[in-house]
Amino acid sequence: MTYLLVETPTVPASGAVTSLYASKGKRALDLAFILLALPVLLPAMMIIVALTLLQGGSPFYSQLRIGQDGKVFRCWKIRTMVPNAEQVLSDMIAENPAIAEEWHRNQKLAKDPRITRIGAILRKTSLDELPQLLNVLNGTMSLVGPRPFMPEQQAIYGDGRMDVAYYRVRPGITGLWQIERRNAGSFSERALFDTRYVRRISIAEDLSILLRTVTVVMRATGK
Repeated sequence: MTYLLVETPTVPASGAVTSLYASKGKRALDLAFILLALPVLLPAMMIIVALTLLQGGSPFYSQLRIGQDGKVFRCWKIRTMVPNAEQVLSDMIAENPAIAEEWHRNQKLAKDPRITRIGAILRKTSLDELPQLLNVLNGTMSLVGPRPFMPEQQAIYGDGRMDVAYYRVRPGITGLWQIERRNAGSFSERALFDTRYVRRISIAEDLSILLRTVTVVMRATGK
């Protein structure tokens, strides 16, 4: 399937997105959603944490990510991999050229042996992302926006340019890339989807993405 992402820009070529919704309303939507959903999400997170503890190690995992205006922040997740996952990946890349090429192209592995049994279920349903609600609360993320990438991936994303649309908004827990491509496509293609989102950002767009995210999560196609 071919995705046509060329649209008339509705934001300036550089700088922050200046619409009233983007500057004020989006943050209000984030906080209202969390307050309404907390009675359901908090018990679910406690159960997931308890199950993760059964496999040993800390139930939480965090990474440094690039956020709005290029600022670095700590992004939280439920741990879905073995405790020494980064060292295991380094060893795999060093020993297997095919794995090294796949990681460089997609920044993920289709069949990742580091993922635990419980972690595989959490990834399929995207429940491992629940702790990022804390990032939404502290203002480093939004419910909807570009997925945040790691500092070492910055040179790959948008050829390392700081003027791409990604930097104009808070990164999100979900976004166009997640609902339209999910596990398909290369890492570099994400810039096209993020530009498309920022150019037409609105409350209608965000609500549509949130509703479509529920459908995607129910299909359990995550990796």
